Amino acid sequence: MKGRFGPVLLATILVAACGGGGSSGGGAVVPPGPLPPPTAAELEDASRFAARASFGLNFAQIEALARRGKADWLEAQFALPVGHHAPIVADLVARRDAGEFAAFEQDIEYLILFRRLAWWHRAVTGDDVLRQRVAFALSQIFVVSDNVDALIIFPEALSDYYDTLLDNAFGNYRDLLREVSLHPSMGIYLSHVNNRRSDTANNTFPDENYAREVMQLFSIGLFELDLDGSLRLDANGEPIPTYSNVEIREFAKIFTGLSYGGSGAFFGNPQPNFVEPMQMFDAHHEPGSKALLNGTIVPAGQSGMQDIEAAIDNLFNHPNVGPFIGRQLIQRLVTSNPSPAYVERVARAFNGDTGGVRGDMRAVLRAVLLDPEANADPGSDANFGKLREPVVRNVALLRQLGAVSDDGFIANTGYFVQELGKQHPLSAPSVFNFFLPAHSPAGEIAAAGLVAPEFQITTSSSVVGVSNMIDFIVFADFVTDAPEPFAAVTLDYASFDDVKGDAAELLDRLDLVLTGGTLDVATRNAIESLVADIDDPELRLRVALVMFLISPDYAVRL
Repeated sequence: MKGRFGPVLLATILVAACGGGGSSGGGAVVPPGPLPPPTAAELEDASRFAARASFGLNFAQIEALARRGKADWLEAQFALPVGHHAPIVADLVARRDAGEFAAFEQDIEYLILFRRLAWWHRAVTGDDVLRQRVAFALSQIFVVSDNVDALIIFPEALSDYYDTLLDNAFGNYRDLLREVSLHPSMGIYLSHVNNRRSDTANNTFPDENYAREVMQLFSIGLFELDLDGSLRLDANGEPIPTYSNVEIREFAKIFTGLSYGGSGAFFGNPQPNFVEPMQMFDAHHEPGSKALLNGTIVPAGQSGMQDIEAAIDNLFNHPNVGPFIGRQLIQRLVTSNPSPAYVERVARAFNGDTGGVRGDMRAVLRAVLLDPEANADPGSDANFGKLREPVVRNVALLRQLGAVSDDGFIANTGYFVQELGKQHPLSAPSVFNFFLPAHSPAGEIAAAGLVAPEFQITTSSSVVGVSNMIDFIVFADFVTDAPEPFAAVTLDYASFDDVKGDAAELLDRLDLVLTGGTLDVATRNAIESLVADIDDPELRLRVALVMFLISPDYAVRL
């Protein structure tokens, strides 16, 4: 697991110092010929788009995207079948039951590892690259985490929850909010499973945890917003709260009476069932009317599920949802500081103003990814861009460099990434994710009134950690950290065979694939001066790769 740090550290110092068919005019039909190859500008544009709409594509995939066009590529991605995690977990459990994992000293080891193994295999190998990327973005909004014991020791708990995000990534936001609310993993994480009705005699009242977070984080946010995401102000110039403790208590009443579903279900069941939605038990549901948002009254006499459906409708139809959720999706996929006009265009797509129905996630994703602001020329807006998250950087590296194994399974536990990069899917320290959407690091960014969420986990330790991680992967071939009996994962550098013999061509290809044609001239000169004297093409490729991957040009995506 030792990297060759000599040339890597030297180069790090150098880089850091740089800061269709047609017809003839006469009407005769001409058979369609082969399309011309994409131009360099089209390839670079496709590469930048791929960095937003996926975890990363290799050169051949970028070229195919450029030929196809962004809009058509999106529609093709929408049509692909879902790459679920649960079948992988089920297969791993079956292999464990057959005695294949005897190398593990305790059962708890496989219980913890299997959902992580499933995540990494799907992220690195899945064809539904857009869906997998969007689900990761959704997992940072609708947060659950394995820092809760019950969610780490049952491998199906978080794999099934993630499949819920995958299933609804291209559906309707209302269905997504409903299924998240009823998922037992969320019920455990935010404590509304086995949440009982009030008992005034014993001075007990419904748990308010989920009621608060479903409003604050999953739907409407803390303050009323205009369609462009700007704060609405009262007569005194103060932000207008979207809810108060009164609404929290009323929503808490809504989310009572739920327990685990499945055969033999009963309220208060301590044994989780993670593969079926929570079930309503009306005898334990808070009776009476409930006063929700914007003057909506849920009448007395309804069933518990009728109350929940009414509450989901109340949240779903709130005018804040479009700009609140839309802005976060822009931040997770495109740029940290979208303009108000960009947010408004996405919010209008959410609202159905573009001709669809309210909450259509496909319309929202088209608006997010195809917006002119998202696809403007690099450098046209000094405030555009975002810091690549450690997880995204790692998955992109494995995808773009062709991670392979003898048995076809990309086995990775992710603990190595988590230790060095301070991030791992579904392992956030709190319901507020690894970083806040409004985080603004002190200095020039804060002074300019901008935000940079990912910098909340960017410290001197994590910067060095990510650099070391890249060194381990590229130089020491320590690609993943899965234990025996899983096959070792290696990188296949064959896609660079046609350019690795020439330093200039190699840097052109790396600039295209990794930085979308945005590599700074000074950075390129520093890398080129380092690799020019390396005669071994394989070593030249690896040194150049590491230099690109640790450069600020790659870390900050434009």
